[in-house]
Amino acid sequence: QVQLVESGGGLVQPGGSLRLSCAASGDIVSINAMGWYRQAPGKQLELVASITSGGSPNYADSVKGRFTISRNNARNTVYLQMTNLEPEDTAVYYCHAYIATRFVPSDAYWGQGTQVTVSS
Repeated sequence: QVQLVESGGGLVQPGGSLRLSCAASGDIVSINAMGWYRQAPGKQLELVASITSGGSPNYADSVKGRFTISRNNARNTVYLQMTNLEPEDTAVYYCHAYIATRFVPSDAYWGQGTQVTVSS
């Protein structure tokens, strides 16, 4: 069993900052790429940022220069530092990871989602 548990969402004013965390736990052999997706009301799920096991990041154009993804492999944790937040960033943010367990070489796992609301 593998779980991804997110934390750090909330309400913030435009221009503010938030830091999301996602910790993986369970019968983990290794974790490959990790990332963050988001889904705003009435919109499709979109990739916000991802990071390889070696630490190479990738960002959606809409968040470049404002968001930073990082990971701590020893803690099986991925972070998303969000700065200069805009109302358009309001969404449910989901953590995602490709994880190898003893029985499955690689499978995709999702967190439960955390709400980020940017509003004055």
